[in-house]
Amino acid sequence: MPDRRTFLGASSAALMTALVRSGAAFAAAPGEARLVTIVLRGGLDGLHALAPFADPDYQKLRPRLALGGARLDVTPLSLDGYFGLHPALAPLEKLYREKELLIVPAAATAYRQRSHFDGQNMLENGSGAPYGARDGWLNRALLGLNDFDRRLGLALGPAVPLILQGDAPVQAWSDSKSPEVDADFLLRLQQVYASDPLFLDALHDAQGALKPDLDKAMLDGTRGAAKETRLAAHAAGDLLARAEGPRVAVLEIQGWDTHFGQEPRLRNLLAQVADAITTLKGEMQAVWSKTAVLVVSEFGRTAAENASQGTDHGTGGIAMLAGGAVNGGIIHGAWPGLSQKALYEGRDLRAVNAYESLFKAVMIGHLGLDQGFVEDRVLPGSAAHLPADGLLR
Repeated sequence: MPDRRTFLGASSAALMTALVRSGAAFAAAPGEARLVTIVLRGGLDGLHALAPFADPDYQKLRPRLALGGARLDVTPLSLDGYFGLHPALAPLEKLYREKELLIVPAAATAYRQRSHFDGQNMLENGSGAPYGARDGWLNRALLGLNDFDRRLGLALGPAVPLILQGDAPVQAWSDSKSPEVDADFLLRLQQVYASDPLFLDALHDAQGALKPDLDKAMLDGTRGAAKETRLAAHAAGDLLARAEGPRVAVLEIQGWDTHFGQEPRLRNLLAQVADAITTLKGEMQAVWSKTAVLVVSEFGRTAAENASQGTDHGTGGIAMLAGGAVNGGIIHGAWPGLSQKALYEGRDLRAVNAYESLFKAVMIGHLGLDQGFVEDRVLPGSAAHLPADGLLR
């Protein structure tokens, strides 16, 4: 791996790097299953990633954004004559045909209020409420796999995300260079500072100094981030493939808040997801049959496009599950449709497939955790959500 990569843990970066190189950083795991969770921050528009292109309501709701529509020259990759993948996800179509990918449409946690901060917190803490726990459900799951002396968790990025924070010790890998300020972050600051002329003027100066064209900045940012995502996926695959390595990893991809210019931005972002998963498969060939890759986002987006060729915060989104341990080649779960009557609050794809059921299926059916432990410690209050059936081999 390049020298500029760093490997961080509870002690100094130098010590952790030495441990990894010596092969002594991780104790032997109690099981052979591997799990990679990819968190898409910003709210992925599931109707653009997996388009119900044959649904006339989809075409009506999105006259300019519908895949396969008259005004967007983007042809979906049909999976079953009704649903089709965005062509940027073409590498995943191959996994789908090989039965190593399944997709869950109309999916989300029980959160319905459309705040990024609250939605992401609830997605990660697993308590059933925003800020209902200070640690993450995946960290609590690690406590069911090992004792405190074992480090089976791995965070990819400059900080350990909430989903992996807690009592179970974890490792963290990061590229050593400082990340650039991306335009998506600047757009969020613009919304926060909208009522403060002094800060807003300063922010506009910063935007002008960094990137004069916000649309171009978004695209430039996703292209640069793609290289970092691939580096992280290579690192994750390399480490998880080791017999003495970690078993559970989390990778984050930013920039999914597509209020405007959605198609070109998502084209690049979706390609990142496809590349990350195929990179993981390439690095983990020896253990791919024991691997599941879970892809989630805090919520979906409005069923209808907005006036800026984008979509706004919604509820029902999408989840993907890939890997050699996955019983793929299916669109899993219920589909509520896109009629006005079917939409949640008249605006969103209704979330009829619970993330919690998906999480439980992976933890119990793949990682081998006891259902009672999962419902008591990992996802408290989730007993009403049964583990999804048929997802794993």
